[in-house]
Amino acid sequence: MRHERMLKGIERAPHRALFKAIGYTDEELSRPIIGIVNSWNELIPGHIHLQRVAQAVKEGVRMAGGTPMEFCVIGICDGIAMGHEGMKYSLPSRELIADSIEVMAMAYAFDGLVFIPNCDKIIPGMIMAMARLDLPSILISGGPMLSGNYQGKRVDLISVFEAVGEVASGRMKEEELLELESCACPGPGSCAGMFTANSMNCLSEALGIALPGNGTIPAVDSRRIRLAKLTGMRIVEMVKENLKPSQILTKEAFENAISVDMAFGGSTNTVLHLTAIAKEAKISLPLDTFNKISERVPHICNLRPGGPHFLEDLDRAGGVMGIMATLWRGGLLHDEVLTSLGKSLREILKDAKVKDLTVIRPLENPYHPQGGLRILFGTLAPEGAVVKASAVAPEMLKHEGPARVFESEEEAMEAILSRNLKKGEVLVIRYEGPKGGPGMREMLGPTSAIVGIGMDKDVALVTDGRFSGGTRGAAIGHVSPEAAEGGPI
Repeated sequence: MRHERMLKGIERAPHRALFKAIGYTDEELSRPIIGIVNSWNELIPGHIHLQRVAQAVKEGVRMAGGTPMEFCVIGICDGIAMGHEGMKYSLPSRELIADSIEVMAMAYAFDGLVFIPNCDKIIPGMIMAMARLDLPSILISGGPMLSGNYQGKRVDLISVFEAVGEVASGRMKEEELLELESCACPGPGSCAGMFTANSMNCLSEALGIALPGNGTIPAVDSRRIRLAKLTGMRIVEMVKENLKPSQILTKEAFENAISVDMAFGGSTNTVLHLTAIAKEAKISLPLDTFNKISERVPHICNLRPGGPHFLEDLDRAGGVMGIMATLWRGGLLHDEVLTSLGKSLREILKDAKVKDLTVIRPLENPYHPQGGLRILFGTLAPEGAVVKASAVAPEMLKHEGPARVFESEEEAMEAILSRNLKKGEVLVIRYEGPKGGPGMREMLGPTSAIVGIGMDKDVALVTDGRFSGGTRGAAIGHVSPEAAEGGPI
């Protein structure tokens, strides 16, 4: 086993002495050593409960005859970092997470790894490390947050972001905003809609690197703890089988993930993350792959922010496996790909069922005939841009108007909240790209404020920055080349 390079032989007596100082026995050090990559902290609601998830994973590892060793990585809550200097650090944190995991895995010679993320940049950062290291690995997320309830209406974090604009426009009182902010996020978990975190958690399941149920079982559900134990047990088997990410993260697996992404209308950030993960896996994933798949895969699951449903609804309806089974039976997936269960996707999907056709629609009755995301090219974005088409009002799919240019997110927010906008305008926020920001901040504040003041069907927004998975409306992001590189924007 790999850990023997660290622990076997007379010359490794000092190494064993150090582990014994921690309390490990000879028996524990002779078993498969599993690195538990946790991202618990006290700063992210999606991560506040990950200690319990990690404990369940470790119990599973021990039950299967392995020895778990846990360490933590950094994690940023994009919602808390939003709208200020902190957002410049969010996307770069993805690379820091991947790099730090590589450092730990190489220093400690783990036989296998279990990754425990839950929120936006932590998930792709961990999967990038998984692909780069190519050690037997599996992922178990913390699970989605439940929706909140405000005056009989189901709400989530994006409801609060949009309410800021409502207060600015006089459509809501500050006292009502306080009431809303106190009930919108009722407990632990990744924010309740199909935003970036839940998009990536669901796609980890679609890629085959997490067990079925990973994307949708709520954070507070005991099934999450049972899934964590099964994950811990499974990684020990994967080590014995020498089942590695390179056998799972194939080109066909990425195409499956993009198909699922299109079917549930995932975050625009999934384009950034899937291409970065593919690069680590040495898989070519050109941008036009997304459009080719979007043209043939319909949008069949309409979750927040564009639709009425939440992750808990998708879970009850059959989860990611329900979506994949629908696509598979329509001939839209590669079913020979291998999964972390050591089984083909075909074997897993043959018994999967859809339990609620109002949440996961049949292919014959989609919300939209094409997928939820589109890659755009044109004179303003010769190297591409992205839009969440499923969250754009039908009347805004074609729009022409005068450009209103802002040099930063802050400038745009000031104009929006002061209601200094005219119907028909196209707001252009530039110098917010990876180099210009720097850091490629998310423009959730401006897009939510536009919705809040009731102008999401009247104005469009174009930026070389990013959007949150919670963004809705005629919002085109990732315009490339960015302004700081001399792009047309």
